[in-house]
Amino acid sequence: MTKLVIFTDLDGTLLNERYSFRMAQGALALIEERGIPLVICSSKTRAEIKLYRGRLNNQHPFIVENGGGVFVPREYFTVETGPSGFALVTERDYQVIRLGAEYAELRRAVQELQDEGFEIKGFGDMSAEEVSQLTGLGPEEATASKKREFDEPFLFQGDRVRLPLLYRAIKKKGFRCTEGTLFHILGESDKGKAVAVLSTLYRAKYGEIVTIGIGDSPNDIPMLKAVNYPIIVKHPDGTFDPRIALRWVIKAEGIGPEGWNKAVLQLVKGLAP
Repeated sequence: MTKLVIFTDLDGTLLNERYSFRMAQGALALIEERGIPLVICSSKTRAEIKLYRGRLNNQHPFIVENGGGVFVPREYFTVETGPSGFALVTERDYQVIRLGAEYAELRRAVQELQDEGFEIKGFGDMSAEEVSQLTGLGPEEATASKKREFDEPFLFQGDRVRLPLLYRAIKKKGFRCTEGTLFHILGESDKGKAVAVLSTLYRAKYGEIVTIGIGDSPNDIPMLKAVNYPIIVKHPDGTFDPRIALRWVIKAEGIGPEGWNKAVLQLVKGLAP
């Protein structure tokens, strides 16, 4: 039987504005019952995702900081080398594939952009309390969100007409900018490349697989392009993000985890009745 694998964003997708996944519990129970891997693929840090994996009782690999790193529980895959020769480096409880830029390099670029007159403020410029006030995260989650390795979220406080100038300045420094709930400066990594790496490892383990990806924002587009069944959920205002212009995308009828629940139940039951 073909193995299903689900990749999901967290903020605004599996989690609502209050960071709750309660509305998705029906689908979560179904995929756990059927042994379907649920891979978190988020802009969140390793430390943050560790918290949510505990709450979800999730034992599967996960992707951090917009594809910057892939973390695989030890002995989950019986391989030593990832796709395209990426080394699986053992770090405590995980084998890690590092795809992103070094965080220190990203911080240096942010500081240079500030010196050049761009009105931006990164997480590295903020205290955990400021991050909490900005994002609505609790104290524990806000502290975890600052433990960054591959990606720097930032607040853009200038006129949006200057955004193209900012994007060009970031590109000139050898980095990229993507937009989710916040702006992010990162290297050449993205969610799609990380999904492709894990998909190859899953094929080596199971043979044929069918992949599902669920997101809500432009930084999810690479992930959505990398899966067989891309799904987007509605924003809190009841609309889909118009910047996700993929013709084959499945539009879930519901906001965040409510839409996640409906779409996953329908698709999983249809693909694996």
